[in-house]
Amino acid sequence: MKRLRVLVLLHEEFLPPDDIRGLSDQEIHPWKAEYDVLRTLEELGHEVRPLPLGDELAPIRFYAQEWKPHVIFNLLRDFHGIGIYDAHIISLLELLRLPYTGCNPRGLLLATDKALSKKILGWHRIPVPAFAFFRRGQAVRPRKKLPWPMIVKSAVEHASLGITQASIVHDPEGLIERVHYVHERIGTDAIAEEYIEGRELTVGILGNLRLQAFPVWELTFQKLPPGSAPIVTERVKSDLDYQEKLGVRSRRARDLEPALEEQARRIARRAFRALSMSGYGRVDMRLGADGRLRVLEANPNPDLCFGEDLAESAEAAGLPYPALIQRILNLGLRYSPPWKAQGS
Repeated sequence: MKRLRVLVLLHEEFLPPDDIRGLSDQEIHPWKAEYDVLRTLEELGHEVRPLPLGDELAPIRFYAQEWKPHVIFNLLRDFHGIGIYDAHIISLLELLRLPYTGCNPRGLLLATDKALSKKILGWHRIPVPAFAFFRRGQAVRPRKKLPWPMIVKSAVEHASLGITQASIVHDPEGLIERVHYVHERIGTDAIAEEYIEGRELTVGILGNLRLQAFPVWELTFQKLPPGSAPIVTERVKSDLDYQEKLGVRSRRARDLEPALEEQARRIARRAFRALSMSGYGRVDMRLGADGRLRVLEANPNPDLCFGEDLAESAEAAGLPYPALIQRILNLGLRYSPPWKAQGS
């Protein structure tokens, strides 16, 4: 295997320390993916440099010119605190003619915009929940015949930002109140989609043109308080103690009919292609009580922590964590953006 110069692009607040001895799991949690990826790249024998990025873009150009990395390993989640701006950072890498890991700019923009992505998936006849879109700055007028209950989210933000149990609404008054919350507290457009009671399934995808779908994974809540819905709130996402309190478990989906599991994997591959994604991703869906699958969203560049959904499902498919990281590197090097297609 060729030894590569790998520049790891990450947020400055998530730069992990060299030594994590004595730190609790909760202290490690915010930057665990960065630590796992950096350590694994080094163990694979690559020459690795982290580039902690703040609000300036100049360091990218500097490192590109001075160190000449073979590939950029992208671990950014946003820029200037805005989720959709990560696509613009990748556009800059393409303009600088730098290979990078993960999703391309078009796929990032399409998949991150929850309303637009649902329209695209629906056009491709990929099942999605019914939804309504509410632009920030405009009056909130609920449509007639909305399928109650609904769940209200930011239309563009990641990591369950702003999602709580109160995000599930049962009438127009609750919808208006929660949409205003997203507009004012999160500062983004809002989307309200049909809340589907059922099993929370995810399918990891790896590839550019030829796609590998990993085994279906499931998120369960084994100690959920009465009256609470099994949804991934912002607190569930970020607080390990709260996860333990609710008995949150992620594991291979059990008792799925083989035909249904293959259908979920096929839908995930179709969604990945329809949204022009590349590299690696995760497609989240719900299996309703009616036995139908509906895609909730497609996540480009999902969590790469060792032990999380993508890594665990890859391992179940025969791809241990170091091999997964190397495959992601290889896919970044093989991806063909327009500047490569022009033979430059």
